Amino acid sequence: MRISKMTFAVVCLLAVFAAVDARGQINNLTREELIKYTASNPFDRFPDGRPKIPDALLERFKDLSSEEVMSAGQPVKESTPRLFGSGPAVTYTDGWQILHPGKKLIGRAFTLQLMPTRLEIFDVEQAEWKQKGNVVSLSHQSALDMLQPGDVIVIDAGGNLDLGGIIGDNLAFYIWTKTGNGFVIDGGVRDLEGIAEFDMPGYFRGAVPGVGRHMTTGINVPVRIGKATVMPGDLVFGDREGVNFIPPQAVQRLIEAARTTQIHDEWVRSKFKTGQFKSTDVYGSGSLHDPALKKEYDDYVKEQLSKQK
Repeated sequence: MRISKMTFAVVCLLAVFAAVDARGQINNLTREELIKYTASNPFDRFPDGRPKIPDALLERFKDLSSEEVMSAGQPVKESTPRLFGSGPAVTYTDGWQILHPGKKLIGRAFTLQLMPTRLEIFDVEQAEWKQKGNVVSLSHQSALDMLQPGDVIVIDAGGNLDLGGIIGDNLAFYIWTKTGNGFVIDGGVRDLEGIAEFDMPGYFRGAVPGVGRHMTTGINVPVRIGKATVMPGDLVFGDREGVNFIPPQAVQRLIEAARTTQIHDEWVRSKFKTGQFKSTDVYGSGSLHDPALKKEYDDYVKEQLSKQK
């Protein structure tokens, strides 16, 4: 029986994904379930169903800061709908140790859930994993092998440093070379001296020597990072202050709102430079009483937004 080139390509693609199938874990989302829980995603998707925010929009975040992202995500009034639905407008997490504070972290979340090992669970997981034809045991490296360019590995280790260093310098280097990006680990790393040599962004809770015992309980599932719930495909934005997790459906509107904040700050600083104004004349909720100054500001904002478009 002859098959078309298109059919052959599809069969090959399915075979590839079967080889890295993460199903069989305790917590798992099928492609259909991932699409269902991220139904508001306006962009394309990876073959596994994970939202794929366009590279061009990721690029726009390079000039932003956590302050601008947070400000853009907040409602003007309590009655104003939040960008992200009924929950917090921007899910911000802090208290991190930062590998390179001057280097921003921007990319798409690829999530991994780890828990302390319980043998009765671990043994069942491994048996099911092997039954699917996998030769190498299921581990956190199984998730690293699935990473794509632009991904940020987001690892939920419960902030538990007793699980040991989740990655060391070798796996950090692998992440960096495969994704061109960094990591967010709600847990520990090891070989920090070696990792620090790589020009990659990274956020972690602490550095510990050695490897602890942990088991992989979810790949590309909802995870808890600090006080945040992170979904696969969320935009990850980290700077000197902390890490923000942004749902895909909010990205475009947040960029526009953040740019308005930037324009406002540019105009205010331009007035401060003249030395002709008090801070309360041009900055703060009670400023811009002068109609001429207010018109100048409004015209400036419109002009700058027009240039952006």
